[in-house]
Amino acid sequence: MGLGDDMKEIVIASKNKHKIEEISDVLIPLGFHVLSLFDFEEVPDIIEDGATFSENALIKAKTLALILQKTVIADDSGLEVFALHNEPGVYSARYAGENKSYLDNNLLLLQNMKDLTDRRARFVTSMCIYYLDKEPIFVEDYLEGEIGYDFVGENGFGYDPIFYIPSLQKHLAELTLRDKNQISHRAKCLKKLIGVLIQE
Repeated sequence: MGLGDDMKEIVIASKNKHKIEEISDVLIPLGFHVLSLFDFEEVPDIIEDGATFSENALIKAKTLALILQKTVIADDSGLEVFALHNEPGVYSARYAGENKSYLDNNLLLLQNMKDLTDRRARFVTSMCIYYLDKEPIFVEDYLEGEIGYDFVGENGFGYDPIFYIPSLQKHLAELTLRDKNQISHRAKCLKKLIGVLIQE
């Protein structure tokens, strides 16, 4: 199914308005009619129990595609710290436990790294488009950096205040949303996605 066909429909597996807007900005110019989970009632929660980001993206995309009978795009993201054997990884959102805050996760990570000199880390995003009639598409990309020693900056969310980018000499939470979206792991994935979809 190429870009010259009738407008294609795709569902973004999210209720995050910023994420929906960011992905829509890529898909709409490529001829997609974009929906999100806001357009459907009683969509069940998906248990993302994969061992990798790409497995979790596939689980979410495939499950919803089969339920909704539509093409679905899903992503999974998180933080990998090399000296901690890539923790927190797929558990990034619940590193300090279920229903814990961003602050709890950050404090635990800093505590676990207090004696470590290797501070290298990266954010990871994996995206999957799951079709009902052909093989799924995967893209993955990264934002490389280091774990700082304290909280810096007021912007962003999650681990942004303790994630330092040496090339910019700034923490991620010091960047504006516009600047973050120029370099983020999700933005890089979306750029890859454009290339993949244009070639279909």
